[in-house]
Amino acid sequence: MKQKKRVRQIRFDIVTTFPNIFDSYFNESIIKRAREKKIVDIRAVGIRDFASGKYKKLDDIPYGGGAGMVLMAEPILKAVGNVLKRSKPSGTKIVILSAKGKQFNQKIAYDWAKKYDRIVLISGRYEGIDERVKNILHAEEISMGPYVLTDGDVAAMAVVSAVARLIPGVIRLESLKEESHWNLLLKREVNARVHPERSLGTANGLEYPHYTRPEVLKWPPGKSGKIYRVPKVLLSGNHKKIAEWRLEE
Repeated sequence: MKQKKRVRQIRFDIVTTFPNIFDSYFNESIIKRAREKKIVDIRAVGIRDFASGKYKKLDDIPYGGGAGMVLMAEPILKAVGNVLKRSKPSGTKIVILSAKGKQFNQKIAYDWAKKYDRIVLISGRYEGIDERVKNILHAEEISMGPYVLTDGDVAAMAVVSAVARLIPGVIRLESLKEESHWNLLLKREVNARVHPERSLGTANGLEYPHYTRPEVLKWPPGKSGKIYRVPKVLLSGNHKKIAEWRLEE
């Protein structure tokens, strides 16, 4: 009797302010069938469930001044900790969806589909996420392109769609072979290496890191926690130095 071949599965955990946004999109068409086949497992986790206080506050004003509000580090760290059960298993990728991140493309989608069994997507909103989240989780910042979305939720859907369709069993191999985007991407990369002066630097025009309360963050909580502080220049009140720091970052 032949043994049933084990189907490879990738799990996507989306850490977001509004988890119900994803219900409609992921319960239709190709992604729905992939979930039914247990090729992909998609779960949305609400950050507000991990916020403290009566009003479950998630954001605060940015240190150093500036427009908008910044998502606080602690609720996000608690949410991710709950998802990973306080440890980062091997084969796990943690991503922050941010306008100032590395631009997502077909090669990244292909690499992630081959390399990882679990992808945690942290959806940004408002002005951004406290920079200490990236530092503590060793997360990679990813952008959908040279434009700004109202939130990272649409970006999370795009990443799941791009990666999931490359997992064996989601779409027929014949269909993937007919796509030209992969070959076009490789051609562009070769041209960029031969003629680097024609390519734009990834840092051009990108936003600076954001920080909000608390000024001193201890993570994880308890005796073993490490101290993460807001950069001193942002507390100085010296707008010229703050502007210079933001340009350098």
